[in-house]
Amino acid sequence: MDYLSTFAKIKRYAQTTSAVGGMATRLAGDKYLNIPLNDAAYSKALRKTLGNLKGPLMKVAQFLATIPDALPEEYATELLTLQSQAPSMGIPFVKRRMQAELGVDWQTHFQEFDLKASAAASLGQVHKATDLNGNVLACKLQYPGMASLIDADLGQLNIIFNLYEKFNNAIKTADIKKEIKERLFEELDYKNELKNLKTYATFFKNNPRIHIPKPYVALCTDRLLTLEWIEGTSIFTKLGEPQEYRNNLGKLLFQAWYEPFYKKGMIHADPHPGNYLVSNDEPLSITLLDFGCVRYFSSTFIDGVKNLYNALKTNDQDLAVHAYTQWGFHNLNNEIIEIITNWAKLLYDPLLDDSVRTIQQTASGAKGWEMAQKVHNTLHKAGGIRPPQEFVFMDRAAVGIGSVLMRLNAQQNWHQLFEEMIHSNALPLKPNINAD
Repeated sequence: MDYLSTFAKIKRYAQTTSAVGGMATRLAGDKYLNIPLNDAAYSKALRKTLGNLKGPLMKVAQFLATIPDALPEEYATELLTLQSQAPSMGIPFVKRRMQAELGVDWQTHFQEFDLKASAAASLGQVHKATDLNGNVLACKLQYPGMASLIDADLGQLNIIFNLYEKFNNAIKTADIKKEIKERLFEELDYKNELKNLKTYATFFKNNPRIHIPKPYVALCTDRLLTLEWIEGTSIFTKLGEPQEYRNNLGKLLFQAWYEPFYKKGMIHADPHPGNYLVSNDEPLSITLLDFGCVRYFSSTFIDGVKNLYNALKTNDQDLAVHAYTQWGFHNLNNEIIEIITNWAKLLYDPLLDDSVRTIQQTASGAKGWEMAQKVHNTLHKAGGIRPPQEFVFMDRAAVGIGSVLMRLNAQQNWHQLFEEMIHSNALPLKPNINAD
């Protein structure tokens, strides 16, 4: 029996129960007891607690913070610092971890190595270094014991899902839990991330405005990923730029996420703002970061996305049902088909509208939340639905990048951009390596 691992899990259960319980109590107080939720001091305390916990809980907080109106403004502002400014581990930890990855003489690989983290996030932290040839590097070092922490967090998540299904059958969560578990453990394998990064670098090699950092393979291990250091700034420093600038930035982001999906069957499934940098000089360019969560899809799934688009464009319900089947939905009755199609119309709306516009026509996310609640209630009454495994992170990516485009208030003819993508010559699809 691994007593250290068991102890770590027990400790994690206690920590996560406290953190999640605290936030749940606060949310319940706002909803049922009229206790104000927009408390700046509590928001800061929550950010500090989640930052210290690291792991999946922090990733959930990152995701919620990017969605307009998902959380009160004070919460979103504080949790956005988790994108790249989470509390870092100390110098003794860094020395031990680097020795574990590169050996006792690890410092001989570098001219300089900053023991203070430049950025810290959910699964690891980044250190700036210089190699023996003078190349400036970003060394991404994983926190210790993350597998045990993920196990503990998934245990908490499983409890939440089971309670949810006990009292509300709108969503069957079996495949959701399976997908989350597989992707989280996949993110711990930096060699797998290195493969994903190389695949993206090949895809964008002829696009000078979308950069993928160059890896230094000799300094990479299962828990250490060493890449070229690229200067850039957060997208949130660009919100006050002129409209044309934000329009161009929005177009780049849209292309960076969806061209690989429609042409190669892969999507960066973690599009929170900490995972890309914006250039400080001309011409405008972006750098994509963190390829631990890349989802590969079958050609059938991609065809389903295109077929649903055409079904909504021509009001063809039979084609829409065929598209849902291609995605892996089964046993759909007419009531469920209708509500899913209404939800799809909301998501596809900017792609169906052949005009220059923002990704969402209203400044608030209220319409989306209202529709989501309606979908949920209808599914509950109709006996529920089981979202297929492939659908989970596709939906996450779409909501995530859509939220960023909303914050930018970028304007484009999204319809034309989408049409160009789906009708251009697609590359051969990579086999669906995540399929059962």
